[in-house]
Amino acid sequence: MDSLTQGKTKMLTEIEAKKLVKKAGVPVVDTRLAKTAREAAALGQEIGFPVVMKILSPDIIHKSDIGGVKVGLANKARLLKAYGEVMASVREKQPGARIEGVSVQKMAAPGVEIIIGMSKDPQFGPFLMFGLGGIWVEVLKDVSFRIVPVTRRDAAEMVREIKGFALLQGYRGQEAVDINIIESLIVKVSDFIEKNPQIKELDINPLIVYKDSAVAVDARVVLE
Repeated sequence: MDSLTQGKTKMLTEIEAKKLVKKAGVPVVDTRLAKTAREAAALGQEIGFPVVMKILSPDIIHKSDIGGVKVGLANKARLLKAYGEVMASVREKQPGARIEGVSVQKMAAPGVEIIIGMSKDPQFGPFLMFGLGGIWVEVLKDVSFRIVPVTRRDAAEMVREIKGFALLQGYRGQEAVDINIIESLIVKVSDFIEKNPQIKELDINPLIVYKDSAVAVDARVVLE
């Protein structure tokens, strides 16, 4: 933990947050830092198109809201154009933000998006949240909660409590996802939170789940 956060602000960058999430045992999409347009283009070719590019700043929480995210970049020319658009948009909408560069990552295959989050209650301490991820968590607020530590039985209950559970089971011909993987990841995050009390907030969103695997494509971590 110290090696990741020493000298940093309380809000970790996406790349730092993903390193932490990976330490918790959650699979994470390969995400790399580019400080220039040229570096971003080289990473795109190395990782393999299509890629996703996001602004990297400890001062920006909601990257999409200020034009700081570009998805489905299919080639070098589109990536270079997107880099310029991202930088221009961020400078216009949040001019005081410290910009460390951009993150470049492989575009993940579509699946069911979920969220595993953690916050701290002044009285009860850390608690975990589970629900449908992406924009759905904000629109539907279809989530379940448990106080840490979370057991495997707790995790199973959390998953089945949400109204969107049918989507995980394979709704209207959609492929069902591996519920066991979700339960296992909830327990792993709970264990990690218990061992690292300096974590104040954590959001893995979206965490994309499939029939036999899962991968986190974004993460946010705030330290005490």
